[in-house]
Amino acid sequence: MKKYFWIVLILILALAVAGCAGAEGEQGPPGPEGAQGPAGETGPEGPEGPAGPQGEPGPEGPPGPAAEAAMGFEPPVYVGAATCGECHQETYDVFMKSGHPYKLNAVVDGQPPEYPFTEVVDVPEGYTWDDIAYVIGGYNWKARFIGHDGFIITGDEEATTQYNFWNEELEMGDNWVAYHAGEEKPYNCGTCHTTGYSPEGNQEDRPGFIGTWEESGIQCEECHGPGSAHSDYPKSFEMKIDRDAESCGACHRRGDVEQVNASGGFIKHHEQYEELFQGKHVTIDCVTCHDPHEGVIQLRREGLPTTRTSCENCHNEEERTQNNEIHEQLNVECIDCHMPKMVKSALGDPERFTGDIRTHLMDIDPFQVGQFTEDGSESLSQISLDFACRHCHNENGIGDVKTDEELISGAYQYHTPEEPLVP
Repeated sequence: MKKYFWIVLILILALAVAGCAGAEGEQGPPGPEGAQGPAGETGPEGPEGPAGPQGEPGPEGPPGPAAEAAMGFEPPVYVGAATCGECHQETYDVFMKSGHPYKLNAVVDGQPPEYPFTEVVDVPEGYTWDDIAYVIGGYNWKARFIGHDGFIITGDEEATTQYNFWNEELEMGDNWVAYHAGEEKPYNCGTCHTTGYSPEGNQEDRPGFIGTWEESGIQCEECHGPGSAHSDYPKSFEMKIDRDAESCGACHRRGDVEQVNASGGFIKHHEQYEELFQGKHVTIDCVTCHDPHEGVIQLRREGLPTTRTSCENCHNEEERTQNNEIHEQLNVECIDCHMPKMVKSALGDPERFTGDIRTHLMDIDPFQVGQFTEDGSESLSQISLDFACRHCHNENGIGDVKTDEELISGAYQYHTPEEPLVP
């Protein structure tokens, strides 16, 4: 009974205290911010949400050259050297004075082709210009002629159908000589005489022409490739530029590079790459010495240096020492001995050891007298004293006739100083 009394009393007191409490007052101002508590643990990564909706496509741009090719447009085609000249006028004008464009020349309306420095006036006996479809060459050394059937005009066994221009140094030429007289000779030289050559078919449906081509002669696109893409989009498509000597060697060779072909006491023409292959100069690119847009003949005619560099730029020690006072007085040049005219294109005099083109063999063997193999079909790899020396030292030359022993004695250690050079 007493226990219940105390419980009731406590409840009555609690109610009395609650009834005495006043109404809640206004919220006081916030206290100062407390220090940041320690970071809690990172919770597990939730699943990746779905991708948002794709935005609207942007406006379509114009198709570029690559897109056009992908859509099935034709591959680049040949546009012709004149088109190249529209943008590259200066280079074109220089190039058109070189020999490359004139390897094969069309006769139009019975009129002979035009050349920068020469003129082909006559045709083989018994023919007129109306009978001639093309002239082979005619730029400097010689000219041959093609009839309207595409065959090279050779004539009967007594005919002379190749014209040789006058050679002032040899005092020979301005004459007609036989070319495969009595034979039927198709024109199969398009590989190195034309631009864009294909061995298939017959050009202009003429049976004598073996293969077809885009342009006569060696024009811009033969070395640089078809130009339509570059012509249409010059900033998007660059032309091919190959400075490797082997590129030139595709035409400036006659067969395997391991041998230099010869005939009639001379090296056959157009074998420069084969000649370079025989010695240390094979490591030098042709364009090191030659500008491919300029020809030696045009530079010589214009009184300009025929090469971009000189022998003494590399061989300066040899240039300082020539153990022959007469040679120094006569101002004998390096190429007179180290690049003699051992090659025959049209004219040559075996008794004077002089052809009409300089060789690109350059190393002289001071103990070698003969130049060719026993059957005369190949040249040796070094220049013999016959050609290095006897193109001057012969009965009709400017030098005294020398025996083999005298030549060997003079050539041995020709560039070796007798005493050490003093600065």
